[in-house]
Amino acid sequence: MGLGGLGAALAGLDPKRLEAAEPPRRWDKAADVVVVGSGAAGVPAAISAAENGASVILIEQQPDIGGHAIQSGGAMALGGGSRNQKKWGIEDSPERWHADLITWHDYRFSDREIVWAFAVESAATLDWLVEKGLTLRDTKPGNPDGGPPTVPRSQGPVLAGWDGNAGGISPTGSAGTALMRPLEATARRMGVQILLEHSLTDLFRQTSKIGRVVGIRATTNGKSVAIQARRGVVLATGGHTSNVIVRRAFDPRLTEEYQVVGEPYSLQTGDGELAAFRTGAALWGAANQTLETGARTHVMEKPVLVGNQYGYLRPGTRPTSDLLRSPIFSRIRATGLPVKDFQDLIHVNMAGVRFVNEEATGYTWWNACMAPNAKTPPGVNGGGPIWAIFDADAARREEWMCAPPFVDLDGWFFSARTIEELAAKVMCKYQKEPLPADALKATVERYNAFVDAGRDGDFGKTTPKYKIQTPPFYAAWSTPCAHDCLSGVRINGRAQVIDWAGQVIPGLYAAGESTGGFNQHGLAKCLVFGRIAGRDAARSVVRT
Repeated sequence: MGLGGLGAALAGLDPKRLEAAEPPRRWDKAADVVVVGSGAAGVPAAISAAENGASVILIEQQPDIGGHAIQSGGAMALGGGSRNQKKWGIEDSPERWHADLITWHDYRFSDREIVWAFAVESAATLDWLVEKGLTLRDTKPGNPDGGPPTVPRSQGPVLAGWDGNAGGISPTGSAGTALMRPLEATARRMGVQILLEHSLTDLFRQTSKIGRVVGIRATTNGKSVAIQARRGVVLATGGHTSNVIVRRAFDPRLTEEYQVVGEPYSLQTGDGELAAFRTGAALWGAANQTLETGARTHVMEKPVLVGNQYGYLRPGTRPTSDLLRSPIFSRIRATGLPVKDFQDLIHVNMAGVRFVNEEATGYTWWNACMAPNAKTPPGVNGGGPIWAIFDADAARREEWMCAPPFVDLDGWFFSARTIEELAAKVMCKYQKEPLPADALKATVERYNAFVDAGRDGDFGKTTPKYKIQTPPFYAAWSTPCAHDCLSGVRINGRAQVIDWAGQVIPGLYAAGESTGGFNQHGLAKCLVFGRIAGRDAARSVVRT
C-alpha cells in the first residue's frame, strides 16, 4: 500500500518516490540481517540477531557509533523483576510494570500491545545486557525517568577505565558511554560488520507495493551501496526531530530555529521512518507527540547551556571544559555556559521583551517560548530565537568565562558596554533583525525594578535577586531544544512493521524512536525492542 497524499503531506517527499524501490539486479553486499542505526536500539538488535545465528551488517550515518544513547545519562527504566531488582529486595512483575505504564499520565495513550511486550521482556533484557558486557552501578535502583515512580526500576551503567569526561571514547562525556561502548565491543566480537558514514536512502521490496523487504540502499562518500537482507531489515534510525518538515507535521510551531538534543554528534533525520512509509508502513501514536500532561515526556528541553548553538550536549549542568577534548569539538565550536541558577539571567524573545518566569520548566516554559510576539508577522509559525540576558556580576556568580572556546561568537553570543549597544549587535541566521534597543532597555529596567520591590509583577519569578546593571552586558542563545520522538512507524509486539491495512510488512522491523505508540522517555524501550527486533529477524523463515 503506497503512501499517496498522506506521505507527501507528512514528509514533503518527492511524489515520484512515494513507494519502495525495486530491488537491484546486483547486490554490493549481503547479510542475513541489516540493521540501520547504531544507538540504543540498533546495537542490541545487531547483537541479538548475531546470537541467533544470523550474519549482520549494521550501517551508521555518523563517523562513530552510539547515536543519542552515547550522549544520554545512561539510566535504563527496565523493571518487571530483573535480577538486579531482586538483589535489592525490590518486588516487581511484568503485570505490575504493564499496569503502571498504561495508567500513568499520557502513558495511557500508548499501544497496550507494545507496552505488554515491553513489560514482559524488560527484566530479561536488563539481564541480557549484563551478559553482553554491561556493568551496572552497585546501587539500589531508583525511580525511573521513563515511567511512574511506583517501583524502583532505573539502573545505570559504569565503564571501567573511563574518567567520565569527553574524549575519544566519549563524544560529550556522558554516562551513556558506559552503555554503548561495551555493547559495541560485543557486537564486533560477535562478527557484526559495522559500516560507518553510510546513510539510508531506500528500502527494497520484492515489488514496490507488496512482498518482502529484501534490502536497503545507502550512500557513502557520494556512492550508492545496495545491501541485501536475506532475513530482515531493522530500522533503528532514532526518530525525526532533526527533520524540520517532518517534525512540523506533528507541531507546526517547531520551525527551523529549534535545535535538537544530541546534535551535532547524531542527527534524527527521519530516514528510517520515511523509507518505511514509502513501503506502506503506518504512522502510529501521532497525538503522543503533542500531548500536554504531567508526565516528563521530554518532547522539548530547556537548554542547560547558553551561548552556543547546541544547548543540550549532555544531561546536567556540570562544568564543560572537558568538551574541549571531544572528537566533535570542531562541530560544537563552543562548550557553552552551564546555568546553575536562573536568578542570574532573564529570557527575552526576538522582540527584546521578557515573556516568562525564567525558573519555569516543561510546557510552561516551552509554550511561552513558541508563542507569537511583537516581531512575529501574522500567519508565521514559531516563536523565534530566545536570548539569555545577563551582566558581568552574573558571569562572576556563575563562574563563566564569556569568551571562546566557551561561547560561540558567530551568532550565538554577544557582548557590549551598554544595553542599547548589545541590542544592536544581536543578529544571526534566525534573528534577522537586531533586538529593538528601546524594548530591551525597558525590559531590563522593569526587571531591575522588580528586584528592588522583591517581587516579579509580570511572571512570578521567585523573589528576583539580582539586577542587570554592571557592564559588560551579554546576550546568549537559549532557544528550546527538540528531544523525544513519540510518534513514528507502527510496530507490533514482535517489532514487526505494520502497514495501513493492519498487516505485517514481511522482513521489516523497527525499534526505538523510529517507532510510535509508546510514550516512554529514555533508553529502555529502545533496548527492549532492539533486542526483540534482532531476534525475530534472525529467526524468520524466508519462503521462496
